[in-house]
Amino acid sequence: MNWSGGQIMLLSKANWKFIGKEKVNFKWDDSSQVSPIIEELLLQRGITTKQAVSKFLKPDLNDLHSPDNLLSIDKAVKRVQKAIQQGEKVLVFGDYDADGVTATTVMIKALQELGAQCDYYIPNRFTEGYGPNEAAFRQAHREGYTLIITVDTGIAAVEEAKVAKELDIDLIITDHHEVQKELPDCYAIIHPKCSPDYLFQELAGVGVAFKFAQALLGYVPKHLLSFVAIGTVADLVPLLDENRILVYYGLKELANTTHHGLKALKQTANIDGIVTEEDIGFVIGPRLNAVGRLQSADMAVELMLTEDPEEAKTIAEEMEVLNRERQQLVQQIVEEAEQMLANEAEQGVIVVAKEGWNEGVLGIVASKLVRKWDKPAIVLSIKADQGIAKGSARSIPAFDLFQNCMKVSHLFQQFGGHSQAAGMTLEIAQVKPLYQALNEQIMQQLSEEDYKQELSVNSTLPVSQVTLSLIEAIQQLAPFGMHNPKPLFHIKAVPEQPRQIGSMKNHLKLQFKADDKQLDAIGFGIGELYHYLTPRTPINIVVELTINEWNGNRKPQLMIQDMSIDEWQLFDHRGKRQTNLELFVHASPLIYSVGDEQRAQSLGVPHQTYEDDWSSIGELDTLFIFTMPSCLNDLEEVLKQTKPKNIHVCYYVEDSTYLRAFPTRDDFKWMYGFLQQQKVVSLDKELPAFSRTKGWSKEKLLFIIHVFYELRFIHIEGRKIQLVNNPLKRDLQDSKTYQKRMQQAEIERKLYYSNYEQLKNYFTNCMEHLGRPKEELSYGL
Repeated sequence: MNWSGGQIMLLSKANWKFIGKEKVNFKWDDSSQVSPIIEELLLQRGITTKQAVSKFLKPDLNDLHSPDNLLSIDKAVKRVQKAIQQGEKVLVFGDYDADGVTATTVMIKALQELGAQCDYYIPNRFTEGYGPNEAAFRQAHREGYTLIITVDTGIAAVEEAKVAKELDIDLIITDHHEVQKELPDCYAIIHPKCSPDYLFQELAGVGVAFKFAQALLGYVPKHLLSFVAIGTVADLVPLLDENRILVYYGLKELANTTHHGLKALKQTANIDGIVTEEDIGFVIGPRLNAVGRLQSADMAVELMLTEDPEEAKTIAEEMEVLNRERQQLVQQIVEEAEQMLANEAEQGVIVVAKEGWNEGVLGIVASKLVRKWDKPAIVLSIKADQGIAKGSARSIPAFDLFQNCMKVSHLFQQFGGHSQAAGMTLEIAQVKPLYQALNEQIMQQLSEEDYKQELSVNSTLPVSQVTLSLIEAIQQLAPFGMHNPKPLFHIKAVPEQPRQIGSMKNHLKLQFKADDKQLDAIGFGIGELYHYLTPRTPINIVVELTINEWNGNRKPQLMIQDMSIDEWQLFDHRGKRQTNLELFVHASPLIYSVGDEQRAQSLGVPHQTYEDDWSSIGELDTLFIFTMPSCLNDLEEVLKQTKPKNIHVCYYVEDSTYLRAFPTRDDFKWMYGFLQQQKVVSLDKELPAFSRTKGWSKEKLLFIIHVFYELRFIHIEGRKIQLVNNPLKRDLQDSKTYQKRMQQAEIERKLYYSNYEQLKNYFTNCMEHLGRPKEELSYGL
């Protein structure tokens, strides 16, 4: 089901894909402790046997695949053993991201445990770029290294492998990135995707390093699992199979670690007690990455390797400063990129480039642009002195960035990555051809709907079912991540007390009530949707279920991921002379107004009068009603013809007919008797005195006289009023003045003095063609 189409009044940002249960012949035995919702979530994940359920809910280190099934690993192990025996110098060549840093740490610690003479080398992102390079290899040769082991890098190092052979250096590549057309000619390659007998191909770089370490050590090195968990989660590989086991136990190791560097890192990041995959993804990983993004990643590796608690504390504090600097830098570049994109809404692939941008943070910038624009984004730093542009790219699920860039690989000097992320270097002159080529490819491959993000919704829940016990049961499926996402649920309910929160009012807080319980919902970054909420209107939300802990109290909480409204809405601005309507004008492609033409022109809204022909307009997204009609039938016809999804009532009344006292039947009788008695009455002399005696307003008195005159009960001559002899018997309703006042009062009653629910029901009836009978007006005479 896709909530973003049809008659929705507030469109969802993403496509909502409702997941069904797998149709399998699977029954739980009587001893099963799994709740129905967990059963459904497991089936949706394709876990359909009791054995698979057990392995998923209770990961076991014994289920790790044997590293012996990795191609060339025996050869690589023997080469390392030889190097140790002969006292050769071994260099671990890593990468500058969290995966590369932890992979380097794992390999160095394993080699140190075996007594190897080893050190590490992380290339500088800014001066050397990604991956092995000739200068680094030649420097290693000068320093006496005869064996280089790459971790989390190297599978594309075809030229560098040739250099290693020339220098008589044995090169062992351990990597997990996409295999390209040509493999490096080196001593050994340890790569799951180059190993047909290895049953799991989605290890992170640190996962591959761990398997190599396991083979070298001859046992599963549990003490290294905390590093494996960090690198695996930070690199966004699927948290299934081996990765799930590694992260599951790695998080436990990380929570109880005695490692000085990890303890210092947790302390500066305010992580205490249980450590989750979210702590890694949003707190630990970014801090490790920040070092390599702004300067050399050596600091991060030193933190991982140090045995000195004071040194660990000092390094962790420096990293904290760098992380804050990174955050500010990202925000600055994002703002500059968005200004450049202000007039580029039609492009399919975003390509932005500017001199001076720090290339270390461009991947983060690209991710933020993808989230905002729902398009693949390439962000490049121009290096005019070198004639090149370097940067990073991120994509949307529907567009395979790696495959599409490989089609134009001749444009790049360097390129690597996978379907959703890549890094690249190209000549400045090739930036525009790259933009044109990728835009042509994406236009051919994707429809408009493909650009939207997709939310996989696991189930629809009533508010009453959101409990602590349900959330705790769902936690059995953790750790969550790629291919094992946190469950998302659809809820439809009427929110209470919506509020904008935060210093910038950019967050939304809602409350829902069920079974005498209150449930809070928070939507970060969607504060503007507050203006689209109307009283007693159910909303659809897609949420994560979380637990809010405060002062020892624990209660369920909803984290809003997306929102839509599928009922027509009434926005009530009655009585307000000044109303900020620009937000709603820009949000509606099909929009018209009726009533005050001047207000319509000030907003740039197409306008018609009540008397115009509305049949050709068709159904509208939004209708603004700026003034009330003189006849309800005119408004009802507009509503029937346009059936607007949103109605804004923006009128006000300065001189209310409805609130003025209407003359009673006795008032008309008394006035008629008075005229009979007086025979002739002066408009200028007797009537003012009469008005003061009776306490009637001038308006009331003149209204009665006007009605009598229209009914030919009196005639007026020379400012004198005199009864007509033997007038025809007529009903007061025959007077047009009487009818107009009654009609105006009725219009005000229905459209202005009604409460919100009454007015919405009235509009609903008009648009649904209920054919209800006209109300009989009781005029009382």
